[in-house]
Order: sequence, then structure tokens, then C-alpha cells
Amino acid sequence: MAGAIASRMSFSSLKRKQPKTFTVRIVTMDAEMEFNCEVLDHDVSKEEPVTFHFLAKFYPENAEEELVQEITQHLFFLQVKKQILDEKIYCPPEASVLLASYAVQAKYGDYDPSVHKRGFLAQEELLPKRVINLYQMTPEMWEERITAWYAEHRGRARDEAEMEYLKIAQDLEMYGVNYFAIRNKKGTELLLGVDALGLHIYDPENRLTAKISFPWNEIRNISYSDKEFTIKPLDKKIDVFKFNSSKLRVNKLILQLCIGNHDLFMRRRKADSLEVQQMKAQAREEKARKQMERQRLAREKQMREEAERTRDELERRLLQMKEEATMANEALMRSEETADLLAEKAQITEEEAKLLAQKAAEAEQEMQRIKATAIRTEEEKRLMEQKVLEAEVLALKMAEESERRAKEADQLKQDLQEAREAERRAKQKLLEITTKPTYPPMNPLPAPLPPDIPSFGLIGDSLPFDFKDTDMKRLSMEIEKEKVEYMEKSKHLQEQLSELKTEIEALKLKERETALDILHSEHADRGGTSSKHNTIRKPQVQGRRPICI
Repeated sequence: MAGAIASRMSFSSLKRKQPKTFTVRIVTMDAEMEFNCEVLDHDVSKEEPVTFHFLAKFYPENAEEELVQEITQHLFFLQVKKQILDEKIYCPPEASVLLASYAVQAKYGDYDPSVHKRGFLAQEELLPKRVINLYQMTPEMWEERITAWYAEHRGRARDEAEMEYLKIAQDLEMYGVNYFAIRNKKGTELLLGVDALGLHIYDPENRLTAKISFPWNEIRNISYSDKEFTIKPLDKKIDVFKFNSSKLRVNKLILQLCIGNHDLFMRRRKADSLEVQQMKAQAREEKARKQMERQRLAREKQMREEAERTRDELERRLLQMKEEATMANEALMRSEETADLLAEKAQITEEEAKLLAQKAAEAEQEMQRIKATAIRTEEEKRLMEQKVLEAEVLALKMAEESERRAKEADQLKQDLQEAREAERRAKQKLLEITTKPTYPPMNPLPAPLPPDIPSFGLIGDSLPFDFKDTDMKRLSMEIEKEKVEYMEKSKHLQEQLSELKTEIEALKLKERETALDILHSEHADRGGTSSKHNTIRKPQVQGRRPICI
């Protein structure tokens, strides 16, 4: 893009006694430029230090195609971003949030919740003050919405995020328009807008929608005499438009902008020169090289993350095995204690059964003795029979108790055998855990890149440009494919913007709306979808003469 150099420099000392000319040296990432400037021929502040702003004078129609070098794109991105934040370019609230998310992606890279915690955007200037004052929303609420979109931009490099920012910004109504106060023949105050597509006449209260537009390919002649400007359309049926400006110097500036924008307008619609083709080819190769480098870094990052996940999994499994071993040891100890208790209880029960058997034998002996010594008298016989009956009942009870104690002793012996079997199984489980392999086999190294991935080499001293029909067809198919992808992305983007607009609409403060906000809302309510950038998609009118300026 011709003239698209943007930078900012400060000079701490500039004396009026020094010569009128001085040298400015601009050093960028890939070039060093030197200019001789006549400072005293311009309105320069007498305060020191003097600050100069080097900005783009002519704006591109399509930033993605015209900004070839990355440094040019970055500097132009900074210029457009500052104009939006300074409200020199009107931007709707929902689009402001989306642009802010791309600006954060360009500065901070991919979103990482562990690094980009709440409040990390507190010191950043990301939204116009007009948008912040228009809604009852805290800075934390704005940061939450910006971060939500910022997280969706993962994987975009800085230059890609900046280009997405410019592609959205170039569709804004006030993008690239230079406004000048003028008067028509009736003395009505108007605004003249000069941009890359043509000349536009605005109402002073409405800088968004032009009342009249003159595309560059429909203008036959532009001239001025003193303070009067004349625009002659190519169609002779259309009246000549005349207006007056305030100063002669403003007329010169308007004419310079007209000449430069018209020249770039015509140049864009012609085939690129050999030099421009070489620059674009080099830029494409550099972009492809960086893309391959990013893919390589992404693969290495993925391999490192997989290795870390494998390590974490091994550590987790090792910890789990240690816990299982500890639990097995505890179970073994509990089994041993249970076996000891059961053995002791079985021994006690066995002793009790022996004691009961001894008492039963003694009772039987006592019964036999009583029968042998029974007296022959009837009374003694009756008493003896009663005693014998009681002794038999007691002996029967003692026999039953002895049998019950014997069964209980057998059950305790069986429980003891089961406890010893459980102890044996616990020891076997512990042995299996301690002999199990600790680490699984490592994953094999990733396969090399497939041979069908193209390798890009930088162009040497000379670049052949012999395009065949097949190359042109392939290029056309790629362009059509990119158009379809762009339309799909644009549809998704419009849906996201509509959702955000609906979400924050309830928090809007109507009394703080500016005139531009009201005009933009009315235009959106009317369903206005036309854009001043539709001109770049119109076919070039054949057979018309170029503008004579």
C-alpha cells in the first residue's frame, strides 16, 4: 500500500535557531528509511519536546490483499485501533467488544485460564469511552464478555489477529474517510468526505450516511479556482456539483487526497507490476514458512503435553499402587489379628465344653449313687423318685448344653480356617502388587510428516511469472473456496454480534446516546445493509476515460 507507513517518534530538542530542515530516521523490523523534513514550513508547536505522528495518508480498500509486509500491517493496525478508541471512527458497541478481543489476542497470544486470570485487562484501553458510558456495566462485566470471545481465537498468530481486526474495521462507515467543512452555492453547510472509493457529501450532523456519493470511476473532472471546487460527473445528465471551502490550503489538501486516492483506485483495478508481484510472492512464501514453523511448534507442544500427561498418569498409577499396597498390608494385619482372636475364642469354647462334659459325668454318677442307696420305705422311695427325676432333667439339660458348646466349637474352628485362608489370599495379593511392572511402555515417536505436505523455499534473485491456464484455474478455485469460507465466517460473526447486542441492550442508558449512536440504530432498524465498500465489487466501466485532474 503506497504511503502506508505508520510510526510515532519524539524529538526532545528542536530549536528555532536551527536550520529549517532536519533528518528523520525511521528504523523498522525490516527496513531503515531516512527523510529530510522542513519543519518550519508547517504549524509546529513551540513547546518542547515536539512529538510527530507518522500515519497512513491513504487507506486500503482491502487490507488483506494490499498490506503485503507484516510490519506495514502491524503499524496500520495500531493507527486504526487508536482512531477507533479516540472515536474518530464510529464503531457500534457489539463490534467494539469483538475488535477488543482480537486486540487482546494480538497482544497476549492464546488464552490460558491459569495465566489470564480475572482482572488482567484492568489496565488495558480496549473500548471507546462512549461505549463504556453508554451501558450500566462494570469493568469486570466488559472484561468477561471480551474474554469470552478472546478464548475463541485460540491458535491465531499476532498477524492473523491484527488482520481480522482490520477486516472488521474496514467495513465501518467512517473508516478511511477524511472530512472537510464546505458550503454549497446556497450557503448550506455540508461535509465533504474523501476516501478510497470516491467523494461523498454528508450532513454535518450525520457522518455515517452520505447524502450524495461520487465514485472515482464516475467522475470526469475535478477542479478548483481559489476556494471554489467543481466536480463534473462522467454522466453529462447529472448536474455539476460545486462547493466552497474555508481556506486555500484546505483546497490543496483536498486535491492531493483526490489525486492520490484516484491513482490508487485505478492502480488496484489493473494487473500488478512485476515488483508488486515479487513482493506478494515473497510475502506468501514468508507466510507459508511461518505457518509451517507454527505447525512444527504446535506439534512439539502437543508432544510435550502428551509426555506430561503420560508422566502424570504414571505418577498417579504409582501413587494408586502404593495406596493399594498399604491397604493390602493393613488388611493382612487385620486378618492376622482376627485369626488370633478366633483361635483364642475356640480354645476357650473347647475348655468350656470339656468342663460341661465333666459336670454331666458327675451328675450321672450322683444319679447312680442315689438309686443304689434309695431307702425301701414308700416315703423315701417317693422322695428318691422325685430326686431321680430332677437329676434326669438336669442331666438332659447338661447334655444339651454340652452338645451346643461342641457345635459352637466346631463353628469357631471353621471360622479360624476361613480367617487363615483370607490371610493367605491377602499375602498373595500383596505379592502380586509388589511384583507388578511400574511403568507402561512409552508411546512411539510420532511419524514423520507425510510426503504430500509441500515444502516452501524462498525465491532467489529472479522470479519467473509464467502462469498457464491450469494455474489460473487452480488459483480461481482457491479464491472461490476462500470466498465461501469467508462468507461462512462472516455469517457466524454476525450471529455472535447479534447475540451480544441483544444481551447488553437491556443495560443501555438511553440518555447517554450520542447522535452517531442514534443514527446507527435507526439505520440498523431500517435494515440497511448497503456499504460504501460495495463499490470495490462493481465491474469496471469499460470505455470511460480516466479522470482528468
